[in-house]
Amino acid sequence: MPDVISLPQQQVPVVASCDVLVVGGGAAGISAAIAAARQGADVVLVERYGYLGGLASGGLIVLLLTLDDGDGRQVVAGQCQELVERLAARGACFYPPAGEWGARDEGLIAGYRRWGLVWGSGPHRVRYSVAYDPEELKYVATTWVGEAGVRLMLHRWASDVVFELERPHGRPAGRLSHVVFTSKAGRQAVRAAQVIDASGDGDIFALAGEAYDSERVHPWLWFRMAGVRAPDERASEASSHGDRDAFAFRTLNPGQALLPWGAAERIARRIDATDPDDLTFAEVECRRMVMDEVDRLRAQAPGFEQAYLTDVALTLGITESRRLRGAHVLAREEVDHVFPDAIASTGHWTKYGAVYHIPYRSLLPLRASNLLAAGRCISVDHRVHHATKEIPACFATGEAAGIAAAQALRSGRAVQDIDVPALQSALRRAGAWLPDLTCGE
Repeated sequence: MPDVISLPQQQVPVVASCDVLVVGGGAAGISAAIAAARQGADVVLVERYGYLGGLASGGLIVLLLTLDDGDGRQVVAGQCQELVERLAARGACFYPPAGEWGARDEGLIAGYRRWGLVWGSGPHRVRYSVAYDPEELKYVATTWVGEAGVRLMLHRWASDVVFELERPHGRPAGRLSHVVFTSKAGRQAVRAAQVIDASGDGDIFALAGEAYDSERVHPWLWFRMAGVRAPDERASEASSHGDRDAFAFRTLNPGQALLPWGAAERIARRIDATDPDDLTFAEVECRRMVMDEVDRLRAQAPGFEQAYLTDVALTLGITESRRLRGAHVLAREEVDHVFPDAIASTGHWTKYGAVYHIPYRSLLPLRASNLLAAGRCISVDHRVHHATKEIPACFATGEAAGIAAAQALRSGRAVQDIDVPALQSALRRAGAWLPDLTCGE
């Protein structure tokens, strides 16, 4: 038998009640919380760290890849576009002007590659992708949720749920009445009518007993160096020669370079990003490899002789862990298919002309009547996940989840039974881009 202990029964204080509880303050959680609040819901947003943005800020993954379809047409708008505008108003982002999207001009493409805005196999075109400053994103996000009236609770980690069985309309199911969080203050619960799992790792739907798939991944740590001589020219030169230093991208700060994926070899093995022992191994190995790469760049890479490390990502670059196995698993072969319940679309950051139209069903669990998934843990297969995990797509599914949760609240219906055409109309009114649904099945 395993070595176990028994803890005394504990009464957990309920410290907040709300209409909509959003768990996770990354791209999807920020978007979901704002969208629900703008629909009139009382929203609580809980985040485990002391800042918002997740990988989009603390992870130094400071590239919005991408808001277009690769053919010059914008397919992610709504609150992600508003984010770009808010960053631009502060001089905190860089992106190609609309007139250049889809352009095949090699000079333009080379210039934008220096910023990390063009990826994948050629022949390349200019993408509507955005480089931005992570500290500015943290500030913009915190200000934005505050303006929307969202109640923010930081430094809390979801550790349990209260799941109540029910049978709405004869369908075996249940609902979440509370989510329990752990912090230095002990265990505390939040009571909620609707819950959105934007945790990235699917923490809430896993605790609720929903079905899911999981992947092991190679994690990374992005980092930045300053004192780089002409980092834009260095990146361009390396890109043309295809060497390891090609991943020295320009940033908004003069003389600073962004080194994505650690610009180094992968760690020895894939990890389970929900296993703390695997995460410990990855943290130690990735930080060692970052410093090895810093030393290599100084010794071998032209332009890095006097460079110095400014910051290493606060969080591991985890691209995948749990994915909900929900009402519909969006599959690779469904590329470009328009579903009648499409609530978001996304291009593919390494492919041109490929668009996934995400159905509302990919946000829906099979059991819980008041739970939605948003962000990189939605119900898609491993291949589609390469597109839907990106920050713009997470903003799009988060916005849809926030409006859907508010709609379920107003109607008194299960999230599975809301009026999807009304949800789609609300998304369009909010500025989201949706495909022509008359082209669907």
